[in-house]
Amino acid sequence: MRAAELDLDLDVFTGPFDLLLTLVLKDEIDLLEVNLAEIVVSYIDRLELRGEIDLEVATEFLVLIAALLELKSRMLLPGAEEEQVELDSEEAAEELFERLMAQHRIRGAAEWLRERIAGEAGFRFRAAPLPPELRQASLAQATKKYDPARLGLAMGNLLTPPPQIQTGHLHVPRVTVAERLSTLRTLLLKRGSFDFEQAVAGADRVTVAVTIWALLEMYRQGEANWEQDEPFGPIRVIGGSVAQAAGATA
Repeated sequence: MRAAELDLDLDVFTGPFDLLLTLVLKDEIDLLEVNLAEIVVSYIDRLELRGEIDLEVATEFLVLIAALLELKSRMLLPGAEEEQVELDSEEAAEELFERLMAQHRIRGAAEWLRERIAGEAGFRFRAAPLPPELRQASLAQATKKYDPARLGLAMGNLLTPPPQIQTGHLHVPRVTVAERLSTLRTLLLKRGSFDFEQAVAGADRVTVAVTIWALLEMYRQGEANWEQDEPFGPIRVIGGSVAQAAGATA
């Protein structure tokens, strides 16, 4: 039974234990007027009626009662007034709340460890020593698990090289940037300008990509430029500033 489910009938309060704890933290009920012994007796009586005890729930209740007892003892012991100069009711409530949160974190960590242990139950190693009858065994007592020929066959399969992969049906086109530069320069020299589709007519994708690379190289060097009237329209390649200057000089 959790502490929150405990119903109390005290002189200063009647209701669930969690509500009493909330009122004490808010300083709406004076802790000095609360008989903590009656709360403990009520909790024990409720456990006897149920005939069972949950250690985790009981630990939670003990933590709460211990925190309330410590706070109450600070108010009752001689010299407590001097100590309460530095610890007022709000600070005491905050301290109690911090303890409750710490206890909640510890319970969460314990639950996480329990789940991890349960999830890895099948992977734990044997810590106990082997029985005496299994520590030493004679050759006569030993029995084979597999045929030795099976092990030799497995090792032989590992040593056998796999068949060579045939790549004769694959065609790898080989074209260089220098070749495409030569083709583009020849077209510019003969025609002065041309459509890009004419330079890559019948070519594969790799050749088209290399041709674009070559055209960008000519543009970087000022040998060629291009124009396009509309998106996705034909690309017209024309001579760049260097090529035009060379033609004008000639």
